[in-house]
Amino acid sequence: MSWIPPSTASRSPSPVNGGGEICPKAVTLYEVGPRDGLQAEAQSVSAADKIALIDKLSASGLSQIEAASFVSPKWVPQMADAAEVMAGIQRKAGARYPVLTPNMHGYEAARSAGADTAAIFGAASESFSQKNINCSIAESLARFTPVCAAAARDGVRVRGYVSCVIACPYEGPILPDAVVRVAERLLEMGCYEISLGDTIGVGTPAETQRLLDAVLKRIPVEKIAVHFHDTYGQALANILTSLGYGIATVDSSVGGLGGCPYAPGAAGNVATEDVLYMLNGLGVHTGVDLDAVVEAAWFINGVLGHPPRSKVALALRPGNTGR
Repeated sequence: MSWIPPSTASRSPSPVNGGGEICPKAVTLYEVGPRDGLQAEAQSVSAADKIALIDKLSASGLSQIEAASFVSPKWVPQMADAAEVMAGIQRKAGARYPVLTPNMHGYEAARSAGADTAAIFGAASESFSQKNINCSIAESLARFTPVCAAAARDGVRVRGYVSCVIACPYEGPILPDAVVRVAERLLEMGCYEISLGDTIGVGTPAETQRLLDAVLKRIPVEKIAVHFHDTYGQALANILTSLGYGIATVDSSVGGLGGCPYAPGAAGNVATEDVLYMLNGLGVHTGVDLDAVVEAAWFINGVLGHPPRSKVALALRPGNTGR
């Protein structure tokens, strides 16, 4: 798909603080590398290496680390060892290790593995929903309803994702109202937070403004997180724009791991260490150690056999003295 952003000349920024300055004094980095990142990698990664990665990320100070996906190994073979991974990680006090649970079968398996936070995935695009999970948006929401009900009964937190919030690889631009409808429905089901995903990484700051202008009229800012891929190199700019609206949770992936098998050409998630470097420079508190994240990035990319996609990880490679 050739992406041409709609004209935004008549729009003006409207961040919640009115002046475009950075709002949050503290930001939570929600690490998705062990799940969203690794499942898009072609090379198989052992359970032992996944466990080692998660433990390194825990030691860095990250408090939200998406650890596994309880889905059919037929569709996502990289996640076939989810229960083994959950059993092997060293759970750090105060940290959570969410897992993807797209249906009741996955939820029950996750609970048996000791998961205390689940994640469900919706989409703002009908075409993407069909390609990604082989059902319509309405059908996907119906599948999630019993998962959320069971989670409420069990005291398990549920996070909701909305994919293709800017554009779809099959349909093109997505209207913000379509995003709002799915996000509101996920909140109604009981999700504690909704992550807005630019799945194919085509968004610009102007499009991010357009999206957040619509979403934040209907949903409290503290319920929203952002999840940007970096296909066009716009992820950090979009995150900075989101911070100006008061968004205080940002999804990221160590080493820039990831992509999307249903979004041809989509680059990986924005790298955790790149986001962290920017936040450190802005004086925003995260509680995360940059050097420890860079070390984790080089560890897992060594396993995969290629360097990190992150500029910060390349600049701060362990042993470099150029900082």
